[in-house]
Amino acid sequence: MRHSPRPKTSPPALNAIDAQFLRAGLVRNQRSKSSGSSARTAHFEPAVPEDLTCPAPVPFRAANGVEWLPIPGWNFPWLWSGFSTRRGGLSRAYCADGSQGELNLGFTAADERKTVLRNRRLFAETVTGNAATPIVALRQFHSNLVVAATAADAARRLPRKGDGQMTDEPGLLLAIQTADCIPILVVDRKRRAVAAFHAGWRGTVKRIVESGIGRMRLAFGSQPKNLVAAIGPGIGPCCYAVGEEVLSEFESQFAYARTLFREVYDTDPVRRKYPMLFLTQRAPGHSPLGPALHLDLVEANRRQLLAAGLAPESIQVMNACTQCHTDLFFSHRASRGHAGRMMAVIGIR
Repeated sequence: MRHSPRPKTSPPALNAIDAQFLRAGLVRNQRSKSSGSSARTAHFEPAVPEDLTCPAPVPFRAANGVEWLPIPGWNFPWLWSGFSTRRGGLSRAYCADGSQGELNLGFTAADERKTVLRNRRLFAETVTGNAATPIVALRQFHSNLVVAATAADAARRLPRKGDGQMTDEPGLLLAIQTADCIPILVVDRKRRAVAAFHAGWRGTVKRIVESGIGRMRLAFGSQPKNLVAAIGPGIGPCCYAVGEEVLSEFESQFAYARTLFREVYDTDPVRRKYPMLFLTQRAPGHSPLGPALHLDLVEANRRQLLAAGLAPESIQVMNACTQCHTDLFFSHRASRGHAGRMMAVIGIR
């Protein structure tokens, strides 16, 4: 006689652990590890790329030819801030023959160091009015390491390692370099302290924004009610296809992880009509065929700002996808790794 299987229940000890995780905003990974099982045990909200795409922002053009994005509403007389684009510089490494030079601000292998230094002076002049304003950059490695920047860091030839930096010293431009990852700028309006964070998916999973704001509180006495933040150009949910391993990492850290993912369907009519022509052996999320799992990194970092105590109206979102608008931004994914770097900068006059 066949008996119906008993429903699985968690032991009391695990229930207590789950309760602790929920209070911390986390969730225990309960997915089976058996071979051949799919991590995507439930469907996500479906979409097509057109549903998630935003129009490109209109940049401001400075007198020196640099095109950049100031942050709307940030009219603090003591503050410098903004996001660069790829337009208006001197680099020839990533543009077509015969076109104007570009504003690559990263020391990449394809570009000359002296050209990048000249581009950085142009961008410093654009943001501060003085080309000699020092730009303090980092050696970024997708961590949650946040460092306190001082005037001594401006003189370093080899930058410090980290993916976030903060300061209350005037005269410095803190810089985060991106080419798809999400840049976040934070201002303490009362203490006159600033911070900049670099958030790819790994840094986001490691909660760099939440921990960085905690560091600001320890270092400067910053209170969330006095903070404003801006999330700059980065790859959007329209384009950011990821694999199941990224979903697993987010689910291990955030109770709301699944709200950050969408199943995005390919709208190419040729691929829809002849899907067999486009089959690949790539892992799920890395194939051009839909539905692919897409991550909203912008929303993930906005949620971290909210969790850190910022009010929703204190958070500006630029809504600019770097992969959609490669005429305006560098995109590592769109160019298959052959890309310059943009900068998000912030400083105290």
